[in-house]
Amino acid sequence: MSALIRTTTSLVVVLFTLGATGVSLAQRNPRATSQVDLGGKYVMIEYGRPSAKGRDVLALSEPGKVWRMGADKSTTYTSDARVSFGKVVIPAGSYSLWLKRVADRSFELVFNKQTGQWGTQYASIDDVASVPLDFSEGSESIEVFTLGLTRGAKSNAGVLALQWGKTILKSAFTVK
Repeated sequence: MSALIRTTTSLVVVLFTLGATGVSLAQRNPRATSQVDLGGKYVMIEYGRPSAKGRDVLALSEPGKVWRMGADKSTTYTSDARVSFGKVVIPAGSYSLWLKRVADRSFELVFNKQTGQWGTQYASIDDVASVPLDFSEGSESIEVFTLGLTRGAKSNAGVLALQWGKTILKSAFTVK
């Protein structure tokens, strides 16, 4: 009887290991979450973190095209509040986030109502809003794509920052 239990246990361990390997192969890049709580409300972004591997990936993007802002599964923005990025108001809920290069140093953050799709399955018909991003260059190159949410100067204010290579893109926001 104990040999049967050991065999069953070994089989379960092997099947679990194979299942975990399958998941990791589907998502080849690590995932990360950034969250900020402001005035009892939250804003959260979950995204894939590809490495630059010596490339200036954002410089390679074409004007007018969107990029998945991360790797593998699309980047997901979620908030339990209405959030204002300047004059653009994003209703509470979940959205996929995309980055659109408008011109040489001009980018927009695109909110799309479709979520959970693979990061190459973008449909502009589902766009909710676009927000201009402030461009700057850092002194050091960031190897792994990073999205950060931090507190701003006021209790209901925050900053979204995207960094990769020497490119830094930011937008201030407030929760309502």
